[in-house]
Amino acid sequence: MHDERRTHIAKAYADRVEVRGRDLAGDVMGRLTFTEYFHLLLTGDEPTEEQRFFLDLVLVAIAEHGLMPSNVAARMTLAADPSSVQGAVAAGLLGAGPVLLGTTSQCARVLEADEDPLQLARATHGAGDKMPGFGHPVHGPIDPRAERILELADVHGVSGRNVARARALRDAVAEVWDKPLPMNVAMAIAAVMLDLGFSIDAVAAVPILARTAGLLAHLAEEREEALGLFLGRVAEDAVEYD
Repeated sequence: MHDERRTHIAKAYADRVEVRGRDLAGDVMGRLTFTEYFHLLLTGDEPTEEQRFFLDLVLVAIAEHGLMPSNVAARMTLAADPSSVQGAVAAGLLGAGPVLLGTTSQCARVLEADEDPLQLARATHGAGDKMPGFGHPVHGPIDPRAERILELADVHGVSGRNVARARALRDAVAEVWDKPLPMNVAMAIAAVMLDLGFSIDAVAAVPILARTAGLLAHLAEEREEALGLFLGRVAEDAVEYD
């Protein structure tokens, strides 16, 4: 018996490319923006106006954050191999884990749980763990990106259960940790995207796409303003050998 395997994303033919049941050249190109096309590729459906707006918003919010270690890794990789832009991008993405790129998927799982926010905060604190989506090494007392996302969610009328739960968690975290911790952009992204009907897998995919754009910007600049080898020398000078 033939073991038939399937893909529902795309296929190239001699005279056309078909993507999610649509003719790429005849129907998609010139009609969909890249954000809309990303949504179609990821989910199989074209986005609603609100889904497009907020997907665009969060991609802009987290594409770039300065000389973070992931960008430094990419620039140093390009300095070591100037012909390998793809290798440098890969190096940056490999260094963009939850510590640097955000805990959006973890935040989404916390939001989808039914546990009372105060009980969850107490259990997390009691275990000596950090609450996903709260605290930031740079931003305080607020993460301006998170606040803007929530503000626009309210303005557009898309704030639902998950945005409300994120705000309840913020109050619970402040009570349990006995100090206000900023809700960071990862929690705001997860809350709004879940309220707009995105899956956890889609929520997790967005930061990777966004940060790729930032990495490409750093690599373009690296060719004009070389920092990669300099950053390596700075590291060598800054760390004592014992």
